[in-house]
Amino acid sequence: MPVVAVANPKGGVGKSTLATNIAGYFASRGHAVMLGDVDRQQSSRLWLGLRLPTARPISTWEISAELIAKPPKGSTHVVLDTPAGLHGKRFNEIMKMAHKVIVPLQPSVFDIFATRDFLDQLVENKHYGKVQIGVVGMRVDARTIAADKLQEFVATLGLPVLGYLRDTQNYVHLAAHGLTMFDVTPGRVEKDLAQWQAVCEWLDS
Repeated sequence: MPVVAVANPKGGVGKSTLATNIAGYFASRGHAVMLGDVDRQQSSRLWLGLRLPTARPISTWEISAELIAKPPKGSTHVVLDTPAGLHGKRFNEIMKMAHKVIVPLQPSVFDIFATRDFLDQLVENKHYGKVQIGVVGMRVDARTIAADKLQEFVATLGLPVLGYLRDTQNYVHLAAHGLTMFDVTPGRVEKDLAQWQAVCEWLDS
């Protein structure tokens, strides 16, 4: 059962946006998806509560504040939305469980430096080698100098940049109804789906 963790100890980088859309992608492929919200803010759980009954089902399960439980039987794909300040025991539990870790990162010098130690932790973790790690640039124009700087920074760690997701109100409007880019007519979000293509290919690999 693939387990994808969306992680960055810095708050406000787009973890829940990324996690919910990954769950939406898996659901669009016909998988039985579990979305686990390990974040105390419970943004993903709130999003699930807004999800329209007509949308493809995405399930959740209770996760203790201190212990990440194994997902219930019946699910084929799991997405974990992790908290800000992720470290220590909880970090190790997630790394032990995950098959893939996606790190959302905004291309500002402040976000890059705030995330540097965490990326080093990922690479140095004893489970590294068993876990695929990728970075997704959030709220960024791939044609900008900022995007180039982000690519240069991540390259020094030997980690791939899976793609860049632009800053668009599409994410905001869809989230208000518990929806993702993969729940609506493709023509409405054509530019965004094009940006997701490489990320989806990596998720399926």
